[in-house]
Amino acid sequence: MTTVSTAAFRKLITNPVKLKLFLFKNLPMAYLAGIRVKRLTDQEAQVTIKYKYLTKNPFKSIYFACLAMAAEMASGVMSMMYLYQAQPSVSMLVVGMEAEFSKKAVGTITFTCSDGEAIAAAVRETQRTGQGSALQTLSIGHDEQGEEVARFRITWSYKARGQKA
Repeated sequence: MTTVSTAAFRKLITNPVKLKLFLFKNLPMAYLAGIRVKRLTDQEAQVTIKYKYLTKNPFKSIYFACLAMAAEMASGVMSMMYLYQAQPSVSMLVVGMEAEFSKKAVGTITFTCSDGEAIAAAVRETQRTGQGSALQTLSIGHDEQGEEVARFRITWSYKARGQKA
């Protein structure tokens, strides 16, 4: 089992030009919505989304599906970081989502997921055993005043590639 330094992935994904190219190629709706990775460490990711024409709803706030994209990206980018060039290879997939909304989302919303250690452990366990695993992560969105606007619980499934059932 080999793991690659998370620094290599962080360098790629935090480069604004490379991030835009990645989003354009792989997640075009996130690209159009203007989702950005604000911060990425081994333990935490912060992802932003702004209220604008393409993210708005009729109630003059950010459409819930756009918020879900940003929340999913906050945990997903850490999963991708721990899977980047790792051997044996592991796939990831969202298998569940729960959301709670507590305030109208306007301005710039920052989603923070602090489940890096749990994500790394789930990926390592899947690599070690070859058995799939599932992990529920928490992404919390705050507005520019620091007030919570939403909580998303995203459940990820990790499976070893090339394993026969």
